[in-house]
Amino acid sequence: MAFEKGNKKVITAWTWFDWANSVYPLVITTAVFPLYFGSVMPEELDFLGGHFKSSELYAYSISFSFLLVSLISPILSGMADYAGRKRLFMQIFSTIGAFSSAMLFFFTGPENLWLGLLFSVLASIGFAGSLVFYNAFLPEIAHEDQMDMVSARGFTMGYIGSSILLIVNLVMIMKPEMVGLGKDGGLFATQLSFLMAGIWWFAFAQISFAGLPGRTEGPKKDMSNILGRGFRELKSVVKLLFQPQQKRLRLFLMAFFFYSMGYMTVIYLASLFGKKVLHLEDSALITTILIIQFVAIGGSYFFAWLSKKIGTVSY
Repeated sequence: MAFEKGNKKVITAWTWFDWANSVYPLVITTAVFPLYFGSVMPEELDFLGGHFKSSELYAYSISFSFLLVSLISPILSGMADYAGRKRLFMQIFSTIGAFSSAMLFFFTGPENLWLGLLFSVLASIGFAGSLVFYNAFLPEIAHEDQMDMVSARGFTMGYIGSSILLIVNLVMIMKPEMVGLGKDGGLFATQLSFLMAGIWWFAFAQISFAGLPGRTEGPKKDMSNILGRGFRELKSVVKLLFQPQQKRLRLFLMAFFFYSMGYMTVIYLASLFGKKVLHLEDSALITTILIIQFVAIGGSYFFAWLSKKIGTVSY
């Protein structure tokens, strides 16, 4: 697919992916699944020969998923950079994430704990992996002076889309009789929210995949031994990174690592902290999360404006 930087249709297609996949961090990881996990699981349990608190086990499973992503992402990035096939890798991870989110519908409690942990890990890998290639598209589809505002537009699409689905899910869970599930259908409505999140993610992602270019740079390259070529691509990047003149870039990457791990920890464990430590009601937690979503819309545009005003650091 031929395209040019700054193409409005391509940029719009890119922002739709945020609308699609943002239901995962909001509905699955922040607002609903941690609370559901805590409600259907006992306070403590034995698993794989160890004794755990249920909230502790959930945190370990998410940490494990991020460890896997951190190990495979550099290799996958090298492969995608070499072949210019970011969309393909983005599709693969997105489909894994959407399918795994939907499969959480079948997790009902201790009797199939393995299912809940397996698909929560796979959904996390799918989400984080797809973001690697989604973010890598930005400098290829937008001019430098557009990037901040395009990024803000993507964030806004994500905040609005995920909030819409969360509100629908919240109505289903709090008032199940309104959707024909009966007064005692709240638990089943919660399971349905996972299925809906997976379908939403998969369906809207197709808008992005239809509009984004399949190959973004250079002529077609030899795809044989792509894994080895991906390693060599990664090696050249690492070699460049450790050149003396790249000190600022190394410091930035180190700072970004700690920053990103900090905010992801908050996102993934905020609900469990609010419920287990602060003893907040589920409705109060979800309402607070929704308020934060809409505040974040203003924040994304504010920082886009600020970066345009004072500039960004160039490496």
